[in-house]
Amino acid sequence: MLRNGLEPWHLLVVLAIVVLLFGSKKLPEMARGLGKSMRILKAETKALREDDAPADAAQSAGTAQSTATPQPATTPPAVTPTNVTKATETKRPETTA
Repeated sequence: MLRNGLEPWHLLVVLAIVVLLFGSKKLPEMARGLGKSMRILKAETKALREDDAPADAAQSAGTAQSTATPQPATTPPAVTPTNVTKATETKRPETTA
């Protein structure tokens, strides 16, 4: 029954339904958006792999990592009422009548 799941005519029917639902003017915009999303996803996965590569190398080194001196942890700046108000203030453009 499902021997040949997707045959060419199935794809043509799906394509015809998509064109009817979205219209031919929206399809190029959707394709551009999908292309941009795929490029972003590819770049992010590549960055994650590059970030993991040094960690893998450090784990394989083993003893070299354990003999290194630990770095002191940095603390974030204290939040004071003046810092909060400066960060949340928005400048509004002056309007003249």
